[in-house]
Amino acid sequence: MRILLAGQKHFGVLAFNALREIDGIEIAAIAAPVSGEKTDRLAAKADLHSIRLIPSGTLNASTMPENIDLIIAAHSHDFIGEKTRLKAKYGGIGYHPSLLPIHRGRDAIRWTLKMRERVTGGTVYKLSNKMDGGDIIEQRHVFIRPDDTEKTLWENSLQSLGVELIVKSVEKFLKYEYVIGTPQDESLATFEPAINTQPAFRPDLVLIGHGYKLNE
Repeated sequence: MRILLAGQKHFGVLAFNALREIDGIEIAAIAAPVSGEKTDRLAAKADLHSIRLIPSGTLNASTMPENIDLIIAAHSHDFIGEKTRLKAKYGGIGYHPSLLPIHRGRDAIRWTLKMRERVTGGTVYKLSNKMDGGDIIEQRHVFIRPDDTEKTLWENSLQSLGVELIVKSVEKFLKYEYVIGTPQDESLATFEPAINTQPAFRPDLVLIGHGYKLNE
């Protein structure tokens, strides 16, 4: 199975390393940030292993490599549009650090802590035209400790959980080829805006429905 891994930073590298350990998986391309003073860790992996690198912000239907079976978003801040996903045999999946459909949006962990919740979790879901709104492939809860911060909750619980759930999801695709997820319950959905961050980059908007707001 040929995979395009879209991500960045330490989590992107953890996902990269875990995926390379799965028999039958080839990471054929990586989409990661390449600008700035410091090379992104995941982008550096592409260079080290001679894997095609697509700069973040430029992944779209025209730059999408051929013969990709599955797109995996691991801490990617780019919205992977429908025309791009349609070029992958099985579309795409992504990891979100919340129990979807609760806390959709880029700052799920911050909002979870702001609301003083005691349980959260991680979800691997199918990428769709609704941000964080696709069918659920894998999901598991974790408890939040009273002294947890955004950093400790991520580093001690949600980061490793994300890698584990991504691996389990990919193994499902390897075994069954096409995986049918569980639709999210829209009556339970919540969405909070990003805190001090820019909106996600969203190409291929021509295929997104008229009711979809760009600043969601």
